[in-house]
Amino acid sequence: MKYFLIVVLIFSGAAVRAQGPEALLQKVRARLDQVNDYQATGTMKTNVSFLKVPEAQVTVYFKRPDKLKIRNDKGISLVPRGAVTISLNNLLWGAYTVLDAGTDTAGGHRVKVIKLLPKDENADLVLSTLYIDEPRLLILKARTTTRENGTYEVEMSYEKYIAYALPDRVVFTFNTKDYKLPKGLTFDYDDGSKKSAPAGPARGKVELDYQSYTINKGVPDSVFQ
Repeated sequence: MKYFLIVVLIFSGAAVRAQGPEALLQKVRARLDQVNDYQATGTMKTNVSFLKVPEAQVTVYFKRPDKLKIRNDKGISLVPRGAVTISLNNLLWGAYTVLDAGTDTAGGHRVKVIKLLPKDENADLVLSTLYIDEPRLLILKARTTTRENGTYEVEMSYEKYIAYALPDRVVFTFNTKDYKLPKGLTFDYDDGSKKSAPAGPARGKVELDYQSYTINKGVPDSVFQ
């Protein structure tokens, strides 16, 4: 009986390891699923070398499954389209093949790395790599490659709203060559001229520091129109 139990435990452990990445992803999703909607206030800094964008007070609205809007009451917030992953729900919404990519470090923590390959061959997302703090079930970093919006990276840190897996700070980096200004929109550039974004691999950055969240109180669909 003793040897039988040992064999069962060995095979059970192997089965757990085999399904580890998918099980971990499901647990992370379950944490995020406790938030149906939120309205958050924060400060946004946009650092793009060829643009002068002032620091802005913004309001961020989210509603499941994938609605997100960033509103700057004093003007327009220039955020690349890929920045919808500022809300992790948007990134995790979908059907994926989940792969174990080992371990790494992120934000000073040992993390589990998993890769998401969309099952929909026509999806804009090509590959996403998640760096997960396994004990706390928190995504500390995500790197995503898309067909239309290039490759971008999001780093998150948590404190006041960790119980809801909502970050206090988000840092979003992207390739400026994939940064497209809205049609008809002009801005002051660093050299005082008006021109298009320069070609090349330069990186841009958006930093969003949240001040407060109002969670699960309802956000009307009209906000996102």
